[in-house]
Amino acid sequence: MFPRIATVITASFAALAVATPVEVRDTQCDGGNIYCCDSLQDASSASVASLLALLGLLGSVTGQVGLNCDPITAIGVGSGASCTSQAACCTGDSFNGLVNVGCSPINLSL
Repeated sequence: MFPRIATVITASFAALAVATPVEVRDTQCDGGNIYCCDSLQDASSASVASLLALLGLLGSVTGQVGLNCDPITAIGVGSGASCTSQAACCTGDSFNGLVNVGCSPINLSL
């Protein structure tokens, strides 16, 4: 009897852990996609501005830009449902993860 209860409790915690990123999307990332980025930097910083110029986006991007980003999905595909760098909600264009525009930091540990 005890092993069954332990199995049910363990399965419940696993299901809850998988469902958490969906809640993050609803509360912190309305209309965007969730990414795990190496860094978030201001679009006007010198290093980001030179990268945006190479992509033909200089002057058209404001706010924060995510650099080297991988998608985080609700079921843990891609880089998984965790992020060891900076989790971000990005609503703008993505250039194969190299640059994601329209980003804002989010907290995945809620």
